[in-house]
Amino acid sequence: MATNIIIPSDLWDGDDECVITAWLASEGGTVTEGALIAEIMTAKVQYEITAPASGTLSINVAQDEVAAKGDVIGSVA
Repeated sequence: MATNIIIPSDLWDGDDECVITAWLASEGGTVTEGALIAEIMTAKVQYEITAPASGTLSINVAQDEVAAKGDVIGSVA
């Protein structure tokens, strides 16, 4: 069963959207729970996204695309 990678709703104040600035792991690559896998930016502030589980990464939102709080940007299976 896959575990979704979700932009946390409490990561920043307000309802601003963010941009995926970098995926630090590749589509189909193996990731370890807690490892840094992506960076996002909103209002000129960079945030880090970690893997919620260990497994194979599937990316739903590509680098340089826009996402919002609560969006599923990928999954780990």
